Amino acid sequence: MKNVLVMILAGGKGERLHPLTLHRAKPAVPFAGTYRIVDFTLSNCINSNLRQIAVLVQYKSLSLNRHLKQGWDILSTDLGEFVISVPPEQRIGDTFYRGTADAIYQNVYMIEKSMPEFTLILAGDHVYKMDYGELVRYHLARAADVTVSAIEAPCGAAAGQLGVLDIDGEGRIVGFEEKPASPKPMPGSSDVCLASMGIYLFRTETLVRTLTEAAVRDLGFDFGRHILPGIIGDFRVFAYNFTDETAREPPYWRDVGTIDSYWEANMGIAAVEPPLDLYDRDWPIRTFQPQAPPAKFVFAQEEPGGRLGTAMDSIVSSGCILSGGRVQNSVLSPYVRVNSFAEVVESILMENVQIGRHSRIRRAIIDKDVVIPPGTEIGWDLPRDRERFHVSESGIVVIPKGAEI
Repeated sequence: MKNVLVMILAGGKGERLHPLTLHRAKPAVPFAGTYRIVDFTLSNCINSNLRQIAVLVQYKSLSLNRHLKQGWDILSTDLGEFVISVPPEQRIGDTFYRGTADAIYQNVYMIEKSMPEFTLILAGDHVYKMDYGELVRYHLARAADVTVSAIEAPCGAAAGQLGVLDIDGEGRIVGFEEKPASPKPMPGSSDVCLASMGIYLFRTETLVRTLTEAAVRDLGFDFGRHILPGIIGDFRVFAYNFTDETAREPPYWRDVGTIDSYWEANMGIAAVEPPLDLYDRDWPIRTFQPQAPPAKFVFAQEEPGGRLGTAMDSIVSSGCILSGGRVQNSVLSPYVRVNSFAEVVESILMENVQIGRHSRIRRAIIDKDVVIPPGTEIGWDLPRDRERFHVSESGIVVIPKGAEI
């Protein structure tokens, strides 16, 4: 669809995902072994035949830019296709991006230069599969100026976390609250609300006009908090209720912006029946992968009782060696090594992590290039772990990239 320009917001600080975002932008954080979080949004675009994509970067973007170059330089510029990284250019002032709407407004020059019929605004830090073509068709069928993609969510889960929509019988949005403490339920329900997914499809003329007027009148910098609530009465603004027929637990959409939600989403992918199918050949998730050898599982009897490398209900990426260690309900990125008699349970091990002999790891996230010495225990004594590492509210131990143990 050459009449749609995609703009992916990938510039937030990601403070709630710290320390995984200590050296990288949140969309560049590894996910499900071989992917980066941004790969899901980008794959949705390619699978939806949207091939004019601008990724708006800002903080700690080196890793993200490298990934875009290595994994997503796949389109034909001769055909007007592109995936490009766009840093803050300060064309309209001397500030960096101050919010979602401000990030788009600071790139209004790029939008006006091509002036597509529609502009699709996406977040680069959510995990889901979605055909954006269905969203465009819904938008056209209702002659909408703006369409907000939304998902049904329990009111308790949305409270303080997600924007909540109020719609009429035709699906037109009549109210919008950003992260309310007490979300308003959908009609006919007492505990389910319609929550914004942070996906906005605009008629480009409407987008440019709205953002320009908001900037002149200093109305604010965020779509959910400032822009959308102010235009509901002036434009045709509709909600698109997202469904995913391919998901085993429809619909699947995860905001992995906290340590706990990130860990839970990875554990779900590693489950026996994952709610999101990564093996769907009709909707492939693309990424850059290193030229690594196949994973290897080692059994030897050089010690009493032998040593057996095993992985159960886990994702094990290329280049991994389970040299007599046991892995269960875990996610291993490329080039992880788990040595003899080590045990890894419900954990995420990123690239080049080495687990020493007789170590025990439970409910942990270990970032890249960390060597765990022999006999180390992590996740079994949380008070002691808190003295050395970051521990989340639910007790997930996080060891930052390159940390010395």
